[in-house]
Amino acid sequence: MTDRLYTVTELARDLGLTPRAVRFYEDKGLIAPRRAGTTRVYTQRDRARMILIQRGKRLGFSLAEIREYLDLYDADITKQAQLRHLLAAVSARLEQLQQQREALEQSITELSDIRAQAERALAEHRAAETRAAD
Repeated sequence: MTDRLYTVTELARDLGLTPRAVRFYEDKGLIAPRRAGTTRVYTQRDRARMILIQRGKRLGFSLAEIREYLDLYDADITKQAQLRHLLAAVSARLEQLQQQREALEQSITELSDIRAQAERALAEHRAAETRAAD
């Protein structure tokens, strides 16, 4: 870790976010910038937390779940509680995603069947019209 400090604009740009998004996470208490005069400054720790927040969001975790994970990181020096919590949360999320995948696969199969039935019906109708016109 370095002593590098970021302004809200620098941190946002560095992480591909908007300054408003950074302030949102600050308002939610997930990061806590320091002050350099009247300017908010963010540390490498804040940057690392933001990376974890974005990763958690990308993986479908709620802000409350992300907060629990980050709070455990601060509370448990050995990181064992954090790892157990992470393992449980990831396992639960994987199960949820697998169920969603199964539901999507079922929907895709059903929609494919409906499309095939509709295409057959249209083809049969066109064939009947062609025979009637002859």
